[in-house]
Amino acid sequence: MKILHTSDWHIGRALHGRKRYAEYEAFLNWLADLIERENIDVVLVAGDVFDNSTPSNYAQELYYRFLCRVAATANRHVVVTAGNHDSPSFLNAPKELLKFLNVHVVGCAAERPEEEALVLLGPDKEPRLIVCAIPYLRDRDIRIAEAGESVEDKERKIIEGIRTHYRVVCAAAERLRAGLHKHIPIVAMGHLFAAGGQTVEGDGVRELYIGSLAQVRTDVFPEAIDYLALGHLHVPQRVGGSDFIRYCGSPLAIGFGEAEQEKGVVLVEFSGNMPSVTHVPVPRFQALKTVRGDWHTIVGGIDDLKLQASTAWLEIIYEGDEIIANLRERLDEAIVGSALEILTVKNNRVLALAMQGLDTEETLDDLDVTDVFKRCLDAHTVPEDQRTALLNAYQEIITTLDEADQLAL
Repeated sequence: MKILHTSDWHIGRALHGRKRYAEYEAFLNWLADLIERENIDVVLVAGDVFDNSTPSNYAQELYYRFLCRVAATANRHVVVTAGNHDSPSFLNAPKELLKFLNVHVVGCAAERPEEEALVLLGPDKEPRLIVCAIPYLRDRDIRIAEAGESVEDKERKIIEGIRTHYRVVCAAAERLRAGLHKHIPIVAMGHLFAAGGQTVEGDGVRELYIGSLAQVRTDVFPEAIDYLALGHLHVPQRVGGSDFIRYCGSPLAIGFGEAEQEKGVVLVEFSGNMPSVTHVPVPRFQALKTVRGDWHTIVGGIDDLKLQASTAWLEIIYEGDEIIANLRERLDEAIVGSALEILTVKNNRVLALAMQGLDTEETLDDLDVTDVFKRCLDAHTVPEDQRTALLNAYQEIITTLDEADQLAL
């Protein structure tokens, strides 16, 4: 069977307030064309379909339109698992209806993990593949909190909970395979942070549990897995040097920090139980460019882009010594007559002065919730030796609140 592995679409995500629906539509159309051209049998979507738990009507329309198109042939399967950005109940709501299109949705950990092992039939109606469709495992799914636990206790329980869940689902898959009396491949899915995984600044990857804990080593995954399709990290990468444990990465650059990455999806083709794995680049549907330096360097960079008739969205980072009070106005004048659009301006000269105690125009929009908490610690002169424990406790509260909000929707 030919399998396509994709993840981390984040449909509905904006970039510095700029909607990106045209990009998402272009990507999903490109992906559907690829699926049809390559005659893909199974599409795996490993979490973070949407960017938040309450996607807009347009984001939903793009998602369901894609599913209807790729599931038009009765012989193709689509398996969708939830990520930490997704609402489990929202994804699960139409799952019974979507089954009639051979779209299998797993929005949350099943009460009986064995139910996450799916046997998929080929065009000949014979079993051809078993998918362990494991979604993002929330804290409450994999451990019982106890009073007085240390951070180390929590980390150990989380890792063991993930290990146990994979072991139970994969054992069920092996029993199913034994009952079929044929040795078909077992593919597993996951939405987690593998130890050693690469990230980039500003990629929107949230901490999944407590602080930086629970980065999962490859020994957590049972040996029965022939290919492991992971989501959560946006950089395409192999895990532990294995061709068969992979993050496909996000198909679109989530932020300017990802702009130069070669985004892609992964094609997996089995000949027996040995997969052939190929990275397929995704086109750039909207150019993102960072222009940095002093004023003359920035103007020169903009002029070069104008000569190329570029339609890029720009991040401007001003690093000159001269203080320019009307920097944004001068930048807007510099792009007049072009299709360039400036999405964000960072004035590092002003920031440097701010670090010396001068006032800035920083607002809450420039900070995330953890930044605000750190500012509170600074304001109350909390000693350094107390900060790690407080930050871990704060992160645990935020994670719990996020999960409660998603489960309520």
